[in-house]
Amino acid sequence: MNAAVPIRAIPDDLRHHYRRMGWWTDESLGALLGRGLDEHAAMGFHVYSKVRPYAGTFADVGTVARRLAAGLHSRGVRPGDVIAFQLPNWMEAAATFWASSILGTAVVPIVHFYGPREVAFILGDARPSVFITAEKFGRMTYDPAVSADVPIVGVVGSTFDELLDDEPMRGVLDVDPGGAALIAYTSGTTSDPKGVVHTHQTLGFETRQQIANYQPDRGRQLNALPVGHFMGMLTAFLVPVLDGMPVDLCDEWDPELVISLMDTEGVGFGGGPTYFVTSVLDHPDFRRSHLRYLTYIGLGGSTIPGAITRHLTDLGITVTRAYGSTEHPSVTGTNISAPEVKRLTTDGTPRLGVEIRLGDDGEVLSRGPDLCLGYTDETLTAGAFDGDGWYHTGDIGSIDADGYLSIVDRKSDMIIRGGENVSAAAVEEVLLTLPAIADAVVVSAPDTRFGERVAAVMRLRSGHLMPTLEEVRQHFDTAGVARQKWPEEIHEVEDFPRTPSGKVQKHRVRELVARADRGSPVR
Repeated sequence: MNAAVPIRAIPDDLRHHYRRMGWWTDESLGALLGRGLDEHAAMGFHVYSKVRPYAGTFADVGTVARRLAAGLHSRGVRPGDVIAFQLPNWMEAAATFWASSILGTAVVPIVHFYGPREVAFILGDARPSVFITAEKFGRMTYDPAVSADVPIVGVVGSTFDELLDDEPMRGVLDVDPGGAALIAYTSGTTSDPKGVVHTHQTLGFETRQQIANYQPDRGRQLNALPVGHFMGMLTAFLVPVLDGMPVDLCDEWDPELVISLMDTEGVGFGGGPTYFVTSVLDHPDFRRSHLRYLTYIGLGGSTIPGAITRHLTDLGITVTRAYGSTEHPSVTGTNISAPEVKRLTTDGTPRLGVEIRLGDDGEVLSRGPDLCLGYTDETLTAGAFDGDGWYHTGDIGSIDADGYLSIVDRKSDMIIRGGENVSAAAVEEVLLTLPAIADAVVVSAPDTRFGERVAAVMRLRSGHLMPTLEEVRQHFDTAGVARQKWPEEIHEVEDFPRTPSGKVQKHRVRELVARADRGSPVR
């Protein structure tokens, strides 16, 4: 792909408006980072990990990033190239992202729990010049065959250090601020991940908007979102640098660790998917004294039950909600000054520069300075964006008289499990490779911890027995599918509810699964 990343045309009136308002500037991510690293060189950078802990400063990590940039530049990497990485929340992930920004390349973060199937697709689609990964972490194990076509590969714990030049690169390379800076792959309604293209301008604005929404007295915050997810990457490696705040990371979610860091380091926690918050509150080591590290909680990324927001409020925590996606990161949100009922029950009002409206069918349409420039697949871009610059989100919403948006349903078949998108089509595709399965429909089922979980409803071939849940999950493991996509409950039906044309009525399947959760069999 390199310099040929497709960029959709932005209507001239929008482009001029964003520049006139100062929302789009001529600064690249490298220029923003370089200035922030210089201003906050002594700020702390900590990784809390059982396998690869780290303690240093922005200057220390910045030196590694500049040595990596110099090493890659000497190997021919230039602005417009693509650098991919699949790493846990480690120092080397920051060094790779910062080096990419310094070089003016597009970065492709890949969540560390993606299996070889997803990674192979992403590398084939993005065609990076460089791939940085880890030898092993949890269930992730580096397979050289997956990256055989990538010219430069660095494996943390093995060959990564060989890519570092002795002398750090000075300054940053010039790059078109309207060019691709990030290609973030997200599972959606298609069976393969979608490559979402953001520019230096869209990400620069998004970062400034994130900083504007933070409370100045929030203190140190632990970041547990995977940095292989682009929002986790931005909030871990870009926002703190520009905001002058320490970086505190953990590479796996462990409520006991979170509570321990409150006690020993004074590190708080600011939110994310609801199960992050509830798992800390429900832990036996949690005491009311820990609430001072949970002053503000922002929730988003998955279904947000009203009972959770009310419980947090009753504990004295100020709760805000937000709505966005990889394509459009910050569509709406609630501020702490909003009326409590709005903060707890809606997804907020449009963020700075953002416009929203509802289609005739209630679909949420959005546009704004942080909206992506489309997909690597131009067919997907044509289907999701119209000529006036509106992004068709696939979500169904309502807007009240005060302008507050509430998401009420989804047109797509996407399942949001703990903030991670799971494509129903991709799961169905794997299920249909089981010999016993004639037809399969995958829908979301309610889950008290993750918001939603993957439920598979299957019609069997004649003469075959229903596989067990363990057999199904073993099949997914063998196929190299990421664990969060494995079915967590299975059901058998003789046939599916269908339209007169034969199309499966997925909304009715969801209803059947929901009733099964309450004890009624799926029929």
